[in-house]
Amino acid sequence: MEQGLLDLHNLLRWIVLFLLIYSIARSYAGWKQKKAFLNRDRKAWLFTLISAHITLLIGLYQWLWGKHLGMLRTTLPPGFSIMKDKFYRFFWVEHPTFMILAIIMITLAYGSAKKPIADDAKYKRALWLFIVALLFILVAVPWPFRNIIGRPWLPGT
Repeated sequence: MEQGLLDLHNLLRWIVLFLLIYSIARSYAGWKQKKAFLNRDRKAWLFTLISAHITLLIGLYQWLWGKHLGMLRTTLPPGFSIMKDKFYRFFWVEHPTFMILAIIMITLAYGSAKKPIADDAKYKRALWLFIVALLFILVAVPWPFRNIIGRPWLPGT
């Protein structure tokens, strides 16, 4: 089960990235072309929100109770400094912090769909929040080319 959740978390990363880029493109087009806010834009943003939150829940489980890196299941030697160890600092501090901030940005972006403001303001606000979320995610993903913390592109590779 543990490996399955970790693999699912890895796969969902790609879905979140795809939906986030799609939401950015729709927001940009709506803002620049002064389009009326459409229900399909709201749905795209909603699917982005849902996939990001599901990924977050699986990640929180891995972070706290995961077999390999769970904070509540891992015992570190006395005097061990998490902040001095690149591996643990990334997976216990940096990755969760940036991902939670990204989820907050995605949630705020979706929230603008429900606000009674002008359509171009909805698109513009959501665009910038989605871009910030994308940057946070890109910084915090353990890409394969990152030393010590790198993970494979896809599970099982």
